[in-house]
Amino acid sequence: MVNKQDFGGLILRITLGIIFFVHGIVKFQSGIDNIAGWFSSIGLPGVMAYGVALLEVVGGIALIIGLGTKLFSVLFALLMVGAIVKVKLAAGFLGNGQMAGWEFDLALLAMSIYLALSEQQPLSVDRWIKARAVIDTNKSA
Repeated sequence: MVNKQDFGGLILRITLGIIFFVHGIVKFQSGIDNIAGWFSSIGLPGVMAYGVALLEVVGGIALIIGLGTKLFSVLFALLMVGAIVKVKLAAGFLGNGQMAGWEFDLALLAMSIYLALSEQQPLSVDRWIKARAVIDTNKSA
């Protein structure tokens, strides 16, 4: 049975997954080499752009279906801390007219932390795997 808190977590997990998935796809569609060049211009290794985009696509899908929720939530939290500190902090909370602020990144960070700290996610592959493991353990006993 899914309670209100579980349902809220489900909404957060799927929303966060969609947001990261779309951001990852856009990085590839807009030219990942351009993104790698931008990473280099701000002092990050250009190859990191490929890893970030791949994490966003794969991790986004994983969150949507609820597979590795804690792992991907921690990785997304770290990604958001990096984005805030390295890129957005100088622009201010709401931005400076040339660059967006870090308020959206903070919201994604908070969502990621919530999912990393929350217990089992309803309607997820993680929960299904855990339930199967319990059933298999009970059959063995």
